Amino acid sequence: MTHLLMDKRLMMEWTVESDHHGLLLRDFIGLKGISKRGLTAIKYDGGGIFLNGEEVTVRRKVQSGDVISIYFPPETRSSSLISENTGLQVLYEDKWLIAVNKPAGMNTIPSRGAPKGSLANALAGYYDHHQIEAGIHIATRLDKDTSGVVLAAKYAHIHHLLSEMQKKNGINREYHAIAEGQIIENEGTIDQPISRDPSSIITRLVDTEGRRAVTHYKKIGTGCNHTMLSLTLETGRTHQIRVHTSWLGHPLAGDDLYGGSCTFISRQALHCHRLTFTHPVTNQNLDIMSEVPEDIYHLIKKTGMNG
Repeated sequence: MTHLLMDKRLMMEWTVESDHHGLLLRDFIGLKGISKRGLTAIKYDGGGIFLNGEEVTVRRKVQSGDVISIYFPPETRSSSLISENTGLQVLYEDKWLIAVNKPAGMNTIPSRGAPKGSLANALAGYYDHHQIEAGIHIATRLDKDTSGVVLAAKYAHIHHLLSEMQKKNGINREYHAIAEGQIIENEGTIDQPISRDPSSIITRLVDTEGRRAVTHYKKIGTGCNHTMLSLTLETGRTHQIRVHTSWLGHPLAGDDLYGGSCTFISRQALHCHRLTFTHPVTNQNLDIMSEVPEDIYHLIKKTGMNG
């Protein structure tokens, strides 16, 4: 059972079952996915731990039938984050999570050189407009010129749960992309390590000394000299799809950083089409989708894509 307080504090509550009888409260809390860092924040930053309505320390032992209530610290937003109301497209939202459609050309988070115009700025504006008292914790980032579904948590603890899920490949992302040339195989796997390009601070390359990177692809459309792909990742390396398709000899259309042509589109033709995962609180199976944006749609038409 989970509740949301209106004072910007998340409260989660559990009833102790018989197989957890006699556990230290600290160990019980750990089983519920609360990290040591999270527990420290609860203790010292405005949270609270309650056993049957009584505030207690984590050294207490729990008994079957006990009700454990955890109040997390109030969420705060960085004072440097500028709120911007940009008409953000929300694909899914509940008390704990929000998924939005990030357009191409938008940074996921602001930087010193670009403090405005990011997805985080837009989320702050959306929260302010709808009087949502929550934090901004981006769980799945996209490159500036990649469009599509981005998932964010409204609370630090929920972000932690999502991060743990990602480590176990529990959040599945499906991308749609337009690669140059005719890819013969209907499907395949690219298992090639990726490392930072020593001659650049931006680009990556396939390198035997790099970190393992695995990309699965399926052909879902063909054009005169282009192939539309559905891609899923086993790993999450920087620029992974762009590096792997370029290594395959089929760079993404518009991706001039990795050998693609900007004749038909001015940015890499890469879109996060779908996120599927189990909700970290409700255990509901979520399937969040975003159709390709107008520039990729026009590319599909221009290149006579079918499939």
